[in-house]
Amino acid sequence: MRAEGDNSTSNGTSRPFSNGSGPSPLHKAAVSNSANGTRRSSIAMNGSSSTNGHSNSGIKPRPPYFGHDREEVTRILIQALTDLGYDNAASTLSQESGYNLESPAVAKFRNAVLQGDWTQAENLLFGDSLEEGGVSIGGNGLVLQQGVDRNVVRFWLREQKFLELLEQRDTGKALMVLRLELTPLYQDTNKLHFLSSLLMCQSTEDLKVKAEWDGAEGDSRHRLLSELSSCISPSVMLPEHRLAILMQQVKRHQISKCLYHNTASSPSLYQDHSCDRSNFPTHPILELDKHTGEVWHVKFSNDGTRLATCGKDGTCVIYDVGSWEVLQCLGLPEKGICSVAWSPDDSMIVTCQMDYYAILWDVHTGKPIVKLPRFEQPVGACVWAPDGRSFVTGVLDKERNLCQWNTRGELIFDWGKSHRIQDLAVSPNGRFLVAMTNEKMIYVYNFITRDLEYELDLDAQMCSVSISQNGRYLLVNKADGEACMLDLESRETIKNFRSDDPGGNYVIRASYGGANESFVIVGSESGNINIWHKESGQLVEKLQHGKSSCNAVSWSPTDPSMFASAGDDGKVRIWADMDPQKRHSNGSRNSNGR
Repeated sequence: MRAEGDNSTSNGTSRPFSNGSGPSPLHKAAVSNSANGTRRSSIAMNGSSSTNGHSNSGIKPRPPYFGHDREEVTRILIQALTDLGYDNAASTLSQESGYNLESPAVAKFRNAVLQGDWTQAENLLFGDSLEEGGVSIGGNGLVLQQGVDRNVVRFWLREQKFLELLEQRDTGKALMVLRLELTPLYQDTNKLHFLSSLLMCQSTEDLKVKAEWDGAEGDSRHRLLSELSSCISPSVMLPEHRLAILMQQVKRHQISKCLYHNTASSPSLYQDHSCDRSNFPTHPILELDKHTGEVWHVKFSNDGTRLATCGKDGTCVIYDVGSWEVLQCLGLPEKGICSVAWSPDDSMIVTCQMDYYAILWDVHTGKPIVKLPRFEQPVGACVWAPDGRSFVTGVLDKERNLCQWNTRGELIFDWGKSHRIQDLAVSPNGRFLVAMTNEKMIYVYNFITRDLEYELDLDAQMCSVSISQNGRYLLVNKADGEACMLDLESRETIKNFRSDDPGGNYVIRASYGGANESFVIVGSESGNINIWHKESGQLVEKLQHGKSSCNAVSWSPTDPSMFASAGDDGKVRIWADMDPQKRHSNGSRNSNGR
């Protein structure tokens, strides 16, 4: 199709609280086993120690472990054994090596936080005067990371204390903590106002909901300890799950170096990782030819079971993925359909048309649900709100160019801008709405408040925009043959993907794809399909859709070894990692590529 014009919290908290969804798997491990997290380890802590409290005296120095500091390796292993629940093995390793996981002061600090002894916790952390059995244990306090604001850390401790007092319905003491302990720290005024508003909560449940906090008996103390430990020098308090994190980094590094990694399954630690090209979708296994003219857009349904295609002949064809039988043929062969948008539950689809209409269809019956009022220019794009109750249309006109509609066809909101919109994208979490004009501008809106957050002038004609599933990265395909990936929060360009294919005056739709969206895939006016490794920016494959323009590509969201391409030759090609007979005999592939 020729282009026209040839992660803050709602309450302002400074640290995250649980919203009742429960801890992550790593955190669950910490709750049961972590030496830095939730319970006292059986490892001996009180033997004679060196200055930093980790190694016993009288131990003969031993050589490094393959170039690594022996004490660091041993302490990490002790922590890992404790995380795994092998307490006896951890204790034996500590005794045999002469290295303790941590000093007695750190153990006391952990217990103080987990038991809610906020005075002792603060004294141990900052070295304030504290006597226990006539002996000062505060000293100079635990060593904080360089650059850590002590008042911020104090605020976290006192905030937990304040919330627990409110949970106990001791409003008087909570008010004193707010006035005498939190306010003097001069933290964010909005945050203080928010905490003050919690004094009006009528019940404990009301408090937990408004503060997004699960109480003293929940995981809030464990999360606080985890956050506090990240501010303490790792030589004093080992970061949580250090061995697991190091192994994750190794795996990520190996995956980033593997050009053809296209599976969601985790690599083995037993050997260096590499994937074979034969498992990558490089083979055109099927050709769909139901269109009588140029195909402008192709899109898999969210569950990967159907494929919608549309183009110049004014029809939208919906195929069953697998049998590739036609399920529905929507539209009238009058003017072209620019693009389609599946609803989140795949029960409806919107067709954006050259005849100045947008139509909402029932996918199961093939009947139109509602036809929006006629626009003054072609409808270029549509995106759905994540809840599936409304959608946004982008139109190549200066009026009603960016509007939100409900599924009854009623106008919910008109942004009232004069931008001529050619393409749209919305982040899966509903945070951002990105509108691309037919010129050189991108407008990024807060989709919740509908306010304009910022605008970008890319100084180039653009073809399409899309957003990664994690809601963080915007992919912009430009008419000069370059695609760029930008961070939506920082607004910085993360990676450029440059091909030697010439640009042009056509709408070429690019997208992320593959397992964990590891790839960027872009068609071209010359008919090529370029696939880049998203992490490294290296060109992985250059395939040929046809001799004329490849207008759109869509990677299956559930099968990383399949994508579709569409072009001016009127063909839709299905690409996979092997021939259809072999795929059929092996069964359909799941999201892990297995």
